[in-house]
Amino acid sequence: MACHLQRIYGTLLAGSARWLAIPRPTARMRLDNPTIRLEFLFVVRVLTGRSCKTTNGFAMPQAPFRRSILAILLCSIVALSAGTLVPNMAAAQDARSILRATFDNWRADSSHTTISMTIIRASGTRNLTMKSWTQGEKKALVRFTAPARAAGNATLQVGNSTFVFNPKLNQVIKLPASALSQSWMGSDFSYDDLARSDKVIDDYSHTLKGMVNVTGGRAHVIESVPKRGVPVVWGKQVLTIRTDGVLMEVEYYDQVGKRVRVMTTDRVGKIDERPYPVVMTMRTDAKPGQITRITTESAEFNIPIPAYLFTKSNLQNPRD
Repeated sequence: MACHLQRIYGTLLAGSARWLAIPRPTARMRLDNPTIRLEFLFVVRVLTGRSCKTTNGFAMPQAPFRRSILAILLCSIVALSAGTLVPNMAAAQDARSILRATFDNWRADSSHTTISMTIIRASGTRNLTMKSWTQGEKKALVRFTAPARAAGNATLQVGNSTFVFNPKLNQVIKLPASALSQSWMGSDFSYDDLARSDKVIDDYSHTLKGMVNVTGGRAHVIESVPKRGVPVVWGKQVLTIRTDGVLMEVEYYDQVGKRVRVMTTDRVGKIDERPYPVVMTMRTDAKPGQITRITTESAEFNIPIPAYLFTKSNLQNPRD
């Protein structure tokens, strides 16, 4: 499209070059070259009747109507040519904005939730309960409360650092970045998943791929690929986000483009007057029949949370 418009642009300028004595090299200019942009300003000055000399040194004749028509044509072609590039930039920004709004809906400025987790395996089913707190974009604490053998296990995320506490060991351990995608408490969810980490927003580049029908309406499909040089686990993520900001599905791909797992929203409900993914299930492709389901039992948003909550001291000796 861009090449076609540039050919039209060149043809118009070539014709107007003979009409206005503009040198043909200028008439064939490309808009994506900084030098050419300066030449384009020269052409605009010519077409709008500003002071300018032709190549033979004579002042150009005044032709207001002719100049106006050509100026309109040039501006239209420039706008159309730019339009072939700008939508891609706008779409990337829109995709990022959609993701940001989704995580804001999920976490709000602050949140406190009670969540039940069901882990289904061939050997049986396990049920756990946890509480989580989030504040802003970079702070999250998740603590298991039941059953008794799991109670006290907790994870704290502050900025780019993640810490875990195991009551049996009675020590706080800082996790390396490579461990954040590992299974948490034997589930299909990772540490990042349960902390509702929004790292995908900044660590990946995003592209809107289209719209699809989902339960409850229409949804955006966003493809996210890692930015160069950023250490991430997934080679690609494909997110489906309903137009009201509810995360409906996330597909996780490895570095060679093979899908590894998928998280789906099974039920959407209203919590604190906002549409919310109440029931979510994670499935691992290589292990059919093996799933982990989390259900938000209660939640409150935009509440005051004491600063001590997101400290290593509180992680080990909870006051929450």
